[in-house]
Order: sequence, then structure tokens, then C-alpha cells
Amino acid sequence: MSTLTKLWTVEDVATFLGVPVATLYQWRHHRTGPKGHRIGRHLRYVPEDVMSWVQDQE
Repeated sequence: MSTLTKLWTVEDVATFLGVPVATLYQWRHHRTGPKGHRIGRHLRYVPEDVMSWVQDQE
């Protein structure tokens, strides 16, 4: 991860993937979605991890 990369929120990822926020939380619960990280009480995603997960779905 680049030191200048902005982490994505759940809403950012949902918008990018075109899915509801609830779907991301379901995927996280089932450990099937992109890797997320807890930063305090907030869930954040590294954009490169999301892109990698998308490519793995093909």
C-alpha cells in the first residue's frame, strides 16, 4: 500500500462495486468479500485489496 493511498469506507466500496452496504457486511460475516480492516470502530478497505479481490472473482 502506498503511504499516500486513502483508505475506502464501506460506502466507498459499495459504490465502487455497485452493491448495497448490507451485502458487504454479509460478505464480511461469511468471509467471502474483499479484505477489510478495523481502524478503531471503523471498517476500512485498502483500494488495492478491493481491486485484487475483484480480479480474483473472474
